[in-house]
Amino acid sequence: QVQLEESGGGLVQAGGSLRLSCAASGRTFSRYAAGWFRQAPGKEREFVAVISWSGGSTSYADSVKGRFKISRDNAKNTVYLQMNSLKPEDTAVYYCAAASAFAPVRVGEYDHWGQGTQVTVSS
Repeated sequence: QVQLEESGGGLVQAGGSLRLSCAASGRTFSRYAAGWFRQAPGKEREFVAVISWSGGSTSYADSVKGRFKISRDNAKNTVYLQMNSLKPEDTAVYYCAAASAFAPVRVGEYDHWGQGTQVTVSS
């Protein structure tokens, strides 16, 4: 069993940066791919970024490519999402998730989810 807890959300002005962290419990976390998703009010949860279990493979949604970077430290059981050049449309609750698949991008492919952290970008 893997439990995930996000942190690092908050209020930031457009153009600013935030770094989200996702701390995982469970010795097997390093065997899971880790993804970040987000959900804005009234919208479906959408893929943001994913990193493979080794960190050797990453993928991003087109809307964040070049601005966000996902990374992981398996020794610390932690996954990060560095978010730069934030825009008001990035406002959402951000969720961390873990999957046994290689580097999935769909919500249904993830086995474990955190509770989410709010990110608000003001214009």
